[in-house]
Amino acid sequence: MTDILTETRGPVTLITIDRADTMNSLDFAANDALVEAWRRFDADPEARVAVITGAGDKAFCAGADLKTYTIDFANRPAPEFRQRYTDGPGFGGITRNMEIGKPIVAAINGFAISGGFELALACDIRFCSPNAEFALQDVKWGFHACDGGLIRLPQIVGLGHAMEIVLSGERIDAEHAFRIGLVNRIHPADQLLGKAMDYAAMLASRAPLPQRFAKDVMRRSVGMTLEEALRLESRSFYDLGGTQDIREGTTAFREKRAARFRGD
Repeated sequence: MTDILTETRGPVTLITIDRADTMNSLDFAANDALVEAWRRFDADPEARVAVITGAGDKAFCAGADLKTYTIDFANRPAPEFRQRYTDGPGFGGITRNMEIGKPIVAAINGFAISGGFELALACDIRFCSPNAEFALQDVKWGFHACDGGLIRLPQIVGLGHAMEIVLSGERIDAEHAFRIGLVNRIHPADQLLGKAMDYAAMLASRAPLPQRFAKDVMRRSVGMTLEEALRLESRSFYDLGGTQDIREGTTAFREKRAARFRGD
């Protein structure tokens, strides 16, 4: 039985970390299974949006399963570890070295701690339940985040809020997370997944190529000068000019009907 469940609901792929007994923490096997789930989603032309969540109502993902990680880390030769987990995909797959252009929504049902927090940060949109808590606790144990937390968190919430979270290692609750822009919306726990899936279905009805192009521009423009970033945005818009998506969208607008996008 796999620890990573995938379900297809039309154009939306639901990915569930099914390790509630370990607060949905990931051991090496579960991490590898999640990487493969992302690869299948990315390669499937019919899959337009993904939603990721954790089983149960206590945790989205509590990071690495340190009991098994400690054993596996010690038994793996350094070159193998580096090839698979440093040069390869990061924790949970999408945190490092795995660029997916399709929208990804996180439904955060409880704790998102350390690597689990970094996994949520690597998603494009984050919904959470009122009992959600977030933390990068690494400084309590003598290290710091290494799967995108130090990079993505300041981009999402600003440097001051990121410094507070990273340097203290303290948890913040759902209301705090919403206030600083870490999560987009808070939904009651029994409605969270349904709301996330409905939102994903709405995203899947939009034009997929402009979504991918826009996501690429927003990612790549970080660190650019304003002039460089505006040029990148303009070039991306120009490249959309010859696509079926823009022809269908403008035609649907003129004909006052819903657009039927094909993603080409």
